[in-house]
Amino acid sequence: MYREDLPIYTQIVEELRQNIQQGVYQLGDKLPTEAQLSEYFDVNRHTLRRAIAILKSEGLLRVDQGRGTFVVGKPIQYVIGKRVRYNKTLIAQGQKPNFQLLQVVEISANVTIAQKLEIEVGAAVALIERLAFADEQPLSICSSYFPLDRFPEIIEEEGIQFLQQKGSISQLLRELYNCDHIRHRTHVYARIVEHKDASVLEVPLNHPILLAESINVDGDGKIIEYGMTRFRGDRMELVFEN
Repeated sequence: MYREDLPIYTQIVEELRQNIQQGVYQLGDKLPTEAQLSEYFDVNRHTLRRAIAILKSEGLLRVDQGRGTFVVGKPIQYVIGKRVRYNKTLIAQGQKPNFQLLQVVEISANVTIAQKLEIEVGAAVALIERLAFADEQPLSICSSYFPLDRFPEIIEEEGIQFLQQKGSISQLLRELYNCDHIRHRTHVYARIVEHKDASVLEVPLNHPILLAESINVDGDGKIIEYGMTRFRGDRMELVFEN
């Protein structure tokens, strides 16, 4: 089955890559075990692992210790620019964005939230938490905090229905409040996923994520949102645009 002019591990790479591109193995699928693949290709495990390592470096596979090897596909590039344009960014890359509302509740601002929103501790705040998908695969969890004295209807039925139907916070602010949604500052750092997020994002507990802490403002520069977004580290690349 092998060509003599190519190393065996290279031929395994080509066959597995072709299988992924043709949909034999689809995004999120778990590959057969090391033993099964070694037997199928009639090679030792060292040769197979070399091939898997190449596909992993290309961003096509993810290896989770104790769980197996999974198809992840090419990472999605999300531009961190002046405007908050999540949906448009995904659509431009051929991805279908979708959202699931996890919770919409009123809370009292703790010290951190109050400092970020520049409001008093204990002030009423709307917490909107959403799970974002790309082509039906979980991509990120975003917890957004808004001062309720500025956006009182955001947790009412009208605001919730708008988010469920349109899926865009920027559009909600624009249409319900005639309010612009401008990125003011974003702080990004890497960490290991927390237990409560791992099952929702469908990743193992040792999985890396990108955490983006953002402050967004209106057209007058007044702070309107504090957000904490946890992106899957294997699915997202954050690109900063001046």
